[in-house]
Amino acid sequence: MSKPTVVLADDHQIVREGLRTLLEAESDFSIVGEESDGLKVADLVERLSPDVLLLDLMMPGLNGLEITRQVAKRSPKTRVIILSMHSNEAYVMEALRNGAVGYLLKDASTSEVLEAIRQVTTLPGRYFLGRPFSERAIEEYAQRAQAAPLDLYEALTSREREVMQLGVEGYSNTEIAARLGISARTAETHRSNLMRKLGVQTQTDLIRYALRRGLLPLE
Repeated sequence: MSKPTVVLADDHQIVREGLRTLLEAESDFSIVGEESDGLKVADLVERLSPDVLLLDLMMPGLNGLEITRQVAKRSPKTRVIILSMHSNEAYVMEALRNGAVGYLLKDASTSEVLEAIRQVTTLPGRYFLGRPFSERAIEEYAQRAQAAPLDLYEALTSREREVMQLGVEGYSNTEIAARLGISARTAETHRSNLMRKLGVQTQTDLIRYALRRGLLPLE
């Protein structure tokens, strides 16, 4: 039986190195790729088709929640486990709704990380929530995530979400165009369309919305 394959996605090299060291110390995992840029994660996962993606919630370029959504569509066999500093259950519900099967805090123990990967790769349909989330609450979280009403963000296209993420990170239309391989005029059009859909008028309003929606870290 082949080893489960894993891709690591985190913008901090020291975190990726720590995870790689942890997993390579075990005989039953194979690290097949790493990425630090949120915009490149889904492409890498689609190309490598790993069994597991260990994904930072707050990635630059594209946040982990949107990456999870894209991976669920482009590489449905890949099981996404979110790594986060945030214990707010709203993040957990959003992660599960977007297709994640696991959610761990970044201070999780070594045994907890290994257990999460082993469970989601050996038990089909299994979710794994690390501490402080109750094991008994997993089904409730999953059901609430699926039943949660859609908000205006759901009306945005994948490209509009990418433009929005880069925009609230401070990139200009020209810089966004360069990152996404589109024209500055197209980037401007996407920005105007997404702001109209979200009902916001200014860049400040857009940033506030992104903070409320959990697309940017609060600190």
